[in-house]
Amino acid sequence: MTIRKALTVAGSDTSGGAGIQADLKTFQEYDVYGMTALTTIVCMEPKTWDHQVFPVDLGIVEAQLKTAIEGIGFDAMKTGMLGSVDIIELVSRYIDQYKLDRIVIDPVMVCKGTDEVLQPENTEAMIEFLLPRADLVTPNIFEASQLAKTGPITTLEKMQEAATIIHDLGAKHVLIKDRGKIRPGKAVDLLYDGQTYEWFEADAIETQYTHGAGCTSSAAITAGLAKGRSVRESVSGAKTFVTQAISNGFPLNQFVGPTRHSAHRIPSAK
Repeated sequence: MTIRKALTVAGSDTSGGAGIQADLKTFQEYDVYGMTALTTIVCMEPKTWDHQVFPVDLGIVEAQLKTAIEGIGFDAMKTGMLGSVDIIELVSRYIDQYKLDRIVIDPVMVCKGTDEVLQPENTEAMIEFLLPRADLVTPNIFEASQLAKTGPITTLEKMQEAATIIHDLGAKHVLIKDRGKIRPGKAVDLLYDGQTYEWFEADAIETQYTHGAGCTSSAAITAGLAKGRSVRESVSGAKTFVTQAISNGFPLNQFVGPTRHSAHRIPSAK
């Protein structure tokens, strides 16, 4: 039996709820073999939970990519927090050089709980170097507004407008995710392939324990693609997976609570 493989190029969340840790946990739940290329290491001040971000040297990131791509190979790949324009350009160069496909771009711009892009130049680099190489890009509504340059997205029609703009920038498929801001009580996601707008809806979960939900969603989609599923099938499956994970989120400490990646297979968590 050959197990499918996936690579995540993203930041390390020391608390374990998001980033590469969430990606690997999700891959494992899908029975997909996960590999990593760390771009940043994120730690937290224990008394305040303020984030401390430590970039990984560009040469080390490239060595990791060579290990996974040249040394092993994989069936799908996702990106998360990339940290710098140089890393974004490096990833795009490797996608071209090795003719990689089934590429999921999760355009991480800020840590959860904030809405200010600290490195606007990274957003511009994503638009230039990653969107044209993305089989799927998975922004939340804030990230979509930054990529599409539309201003705040407050209606379903504006979600469609942003999806159209992002698709025109080069992404083959666009998935814009909303967790109850546009339609209170509903988690509504929009998938656009250049021709059809398709909506995926679930009840929004009333919980504060959503740390890593975005990473988990994009990782689940990547795992689906690695297993040979279509973009639509992968998005649909990931919607169910992440809804169950959020429904069973739990407190990690006084500041944060992550999603529960194993919820889909634990009867008591259904």
